[in-house]
Formats: sequence, C-alpha cells, structure tokens
Amino acid sequence: MPYVNIKITREGATAEQKAALIQGASDLLKNVLGKNPATTFVVIDEVEMEDWGIGGLPVAEYRAQMAAKGQGR
Repeated sequence: MPYVNIKITREGATAEQKAALIQGASDLLKNVLGKNPATTFVVIDEVEMEDWGIGGLPVAEYRAQMAAKGQGR
C-alpha cells in the first residue's frame, strides 16, 4: 500500500491540476513498481509561501533573487 505525500506552495493549484498530480503519482508507482492504483494513497499538502524556504531564504525572496539574476523558478 504505497503512500505518496506531495507538498506544494499554496499558489492556487486547481482541482484539475491536483487530480493530474494524483493520477501521475499513481501511474508512476504502477509502471515502475507494479503497485495497484486502487491501494495507492496520494496526499497533497499546500504550504503557505511564508512557511517554505529554499537556500536559507523564504521562497518569495529566493524567487525574487533568481528573477533578478535572470533565472526561472
């Protein structure tokens, strides 16, 4: 019984996007490990932007620095 936990920043992911993540994770486990999608659990946690950090910075500040350097997300 696989359990997958996907964490994303709360930035307005739609129900359709979340459904695609759930389907994709289930398909991946089926295709790679032969796991039954009917017994595969996928949970999506949305984390507030101010509660997420990258490289020692809050994600919003990190993204601003990357944008200033001409690098994407």
